Amino acid sequence: MGSVLVAYGTGEGQTAKVADYVGGVLADRGHDATTVDVSASPDASSVAVAAFDAVLVGSPVYNRRHRPEVVAFVERNREALAARPAGFFQLSLAATVPFRWAEGGDRAFVDRFVEETGWQPDRVGTFAGAVNYTRYDRLTRLVFRLVSAVTTGDTDTSRDYEYTDWDEVERFAGEFADLVDAETRGGRVRSAAGTIGRRLTGFDRGEALAVALLGLGLAGAAYWLVVERGRRPEPADGRAREERAELS
Repeated sequence: MGSVLVAYGTGEGQTAKVADYVGGVLADRGHDATTVDVSASPDASSVAVAAFDAVLVGSPVYNRRHRPEVVAFVERNREALAARPAGFFQLSLAATVPFRWAEGGDRAFVDRFVEETGWQPDRVGTFAGAVNYTRYDRLTRLVFRLVSAVTTGDTDTSRDYEYTDWDEVERFAGEFADLVDAETRGGRVRSAAGTIGRRLTGFDRGEALAVALLGLGLAGAAYWLVVERGRRPEPADGRAREERAELS
């Protein structure tokens, strides 16, 4: 059995929950799993990737982008990741929508990550995350309520919603464990099933138009909320509270 690093970034904590769950599955399979939050740990930049037999990297998607700390981690360790079994998992709200155009958009986020970092993972998992209304400020809560109105329909802002399919997470972790098992037996295995799948360029025109229209609508709603917020008097302390919301 081998040693596996699970390096991840998180915002509201859902990606951390997934990373811990993946680490537990790997441990149950007999592997030595270590989880590191590269978005919080001051020692993340000094993590010795080369000291592990395999690596998994995870990030949520926020405002159509992955955590910058995760992107930096991959860019910094690209050669070490390419030299051993390595996979990537992503959490996003797009994964909660059961339509082809949403699935294509979810994959497009992964494609962008690959292009941005120059790293091609051996396995990729895309999972739904969570909407934590009770942790958001008023503006963020309103924006997510609008997004949810056209995606999941879950608009009750007095509660949180978790969409992660833990069976899918377990399957992904198990498949990666199989890859690591094959490597420790002396055979590096790469499979077409573990690659990214359909690229953004594989969208048909109808799907691309649907994604574009949804994006424009949500962007317009968010802009309106920001403008309206800006017209209101500032709080007594003169600062508006800012929180980052994790789409996963």
